[in-house]
Amino acid sequence: MVRFHDGTTNELPTTHVYITTHNDEDGKPVFDDRPEEVVLKRIAGAGVNVLYSTNTFPVDLKDNKDIKDHKNQSTPFPIKLPNGSVARLIDYAPGVESPMHRTNSLDYGVVLEGEITLILGDHETGPRRVMKRGDVSVQRATDHAWKNNSSTEWARILYILLDATSEDGKDEDYGGIDMQ
Repeated sequence: MVRFHDGTTNELPTTHVYITTHNDEDGKPVFDDRPEEVVLKRIAGAGVNVLYSTNTFPVDLKDNKDIKDHKNQSTPFPIKLPNGSVARLIDYAPGVESPMHRTNSLDYGVVLEGEITLILGDHETGPRRVMKRGDVSVQRATDHAWKNNSSTEWARILYILLDATSEDGKDEDYGGIDMQ
């Protein structure tokens, strides 16, 4: 079961993150000492956690700079990082629909559990795709929302967000999503 910061749980499998690096003595590969179990933060009917982030491209691995930068990232965590990447896990409660929002980023979304609808442009009339486990979206800085289609089951998506420039010059709009 997944744990939330507030002590509640959902029935989805617990996620663990294993970060690899090299030890200082002989350069052999080892696992970083970061806590492995992912604990989600509740935000508007969903559970959110940043699994990993980088703030440079290409990623600077020297002296574990990327690991240190990730551990020192500010709170609240931004939706995306300029010139960087964000790996984010979101668990959507049954029936939850996100606000329509837009980030100037290229987002890969992989459905890990459940069934969820990707809605473009307008909640009522916008084009939609029902996504099932294993489906992938490539979200290119367009207005979009997500809706968990089930009234009883949670849905989970892994997102990888890469900073991007908008093709139409529009500003970002988080749709009132509060990451705090």
